[in-house]
Amino acid sequence: MNSGRGTLTALHLFLVWAMTATMVPTLGFELVASAWGGGAKATVPVLALGVPLAVVLLGMAGIPVKTLVPLCGSAPRRLGWAVLVFVLGTLGVLAGLAAYSGGVDLGSATTRIALTGAPYAVAAALFVPSRWVRLGALAVPAAAVAYGGFVGPAHAQHRRHEAQVARYRERPELLYLGTAPPGMQISRAEVGPASFAVDYRSVREGYETGYVGLVVRPPVTPGPRCPEPVEMGVTCTVDAHGEMVTVRDFPGGAREVTLTRRQRNAEVEVTSQSIDELGLRRLLDTLHPLSDTELEELMRDKKIDQRL
Repeated sequence: MNSGRGTLTALHLFLVWAMTATMVPTLGFELVASAWGGGAKATVPVLALGVPLAVVLLGMAGIPVKTLVPLCGSAPRRLGWAVLVFVLGTLGVLAGLAAYSGGVDLGSATTRIALTGAPYAVAAALFVPSRWVRLGALAVPAAAVAYGGFVGPAHAQHRRHEAQVARYRERPELLYLGTAPPGMQISRAEVGPASFAVDYRSVREGYETGYVGLVVRPPVTPGPRCPEPVEMGVTCTVDAHGEMVTVRDFPGGAREVTLTRRQRNAEVEVTSQSIDELGLRRLLDTLHPLSDTELEELMRDKKIDQRL
């Protein structure tokens, strides 16, 4: 392809892109607006007027290349060419909308509008009698399929993951974790608006019993304080270090032990009927800020969620 034909081809494809990047978003907006106001039936007049107008205007982009593109050599053939370009380009736009609705990032609103004209320019390039132009036109949808099918979804998944991590870490001063007691593991963690709760259960859940509940929340008093009056069957003490121990006796000899202590700017409470006071104190002694690795593991194992 010589310089003059190359320039003419570039101008032709630019005109196709510019016209469709203007017409198609406008037509799409009118369709949405009419459907919003009058339902599906209201879109029929918009389509009946908008599609033929778009085809006619698209056909005008074929006039400069009537000596270059065989299908643009006469008015009837240009009309057929315009219909083919419009149909093929619209299929490309619909594929892009499907990818975008699936979470594939297509850039800003301005970028997405500009991209609207690309499928029509690619379709028009397929009718240019040049092997290199046609190969280039085929390379564009191949790259789009690769991005929409692999790269884009991976980026979208990464962004969703980062957003989820950010939501979990909105209250980092509450995200404390303790080492699971022997024979136990974390079974569930929940991030609330003003709390972080962790359940520890037996590794052989279903065969062995055992439960420890840990709750981290903002302090409501200057220090742990036993309620007054204390309920019947409940004993409560606060030691010199400000750690509160509450023991609740149940009929049949069962006991529930609760330890409460301050951890920097948070109040931490652990409760269990299967672990004694010494075991709960050991758990509290292992408290540490939730690390990125631990959070990633909880998310991977689907053991953490968020309560709004």
